[in-house]
Amino acid sequence: MNPFEKIAKSHQTLPHVDLAQGRSIASSRSTSSRLMELIDANARGTVHGGVIMRMVDEAASIVAFKHSQNPNVVTAKVETFKFLAPAQIRNVVTIQCEMHYVGRTSMEVGIEVLAEDVITNQVRHIASSNVVYVALDENGNPTPVPPLVPASQEEEAIIERTRLRHLRRQKIDEEVTQADESQP
Repeated sequence: MNPFEKIAKSHQTLPHVDLAQGRSIASSRSTSSRLMELIDANARGTVHGGVIMRMVDEAASIVAFKHSQNPNVVTAKVETFKFLAPAQIRNVVTIQCEMHYVGRTSMEVGIEVLAEDVITNQVRHIASSNVVYVALDENGNPTPVPPLVPASQEEEAIIERTRLRHLRRQKIDEEVTQADESQP
């Protein structure tokens, strides 16, 4: 059996997840780091934005895996991705991710990207992002995920702020859809 078949077979039957048992932001938080090398460089000699975006998607998906207790999550939408400054070759890029909002089957992960110069120890905030994931069942259909339950006032504020932003985006999406439908 090749490695891909072995992986697929191990995930054919997903474990039962207690949807009544909510999870806090802290319970699925994740951080990952990697040294940027020459292979990561773009034509300007800095780290290619696509390399950072891939690292963000990989790191944030871990948060979605942990929260949903489901290895079958897919990236549904990149809500925001703001590059604030470039990362340099030989910087250690760290991706800090945490769950910010959970719907019925979707999960929004907030991400902060830092670049550290290992010689000077200077750490810079170089990017921020919000990525939405959807959990899938064995048949590839969206499946419910546990709720996000605040464990502190700080977590409650994060969840509420993201919920309000989510409602505003939903309203804008509806307005755009109506405008598109009304055009000949």
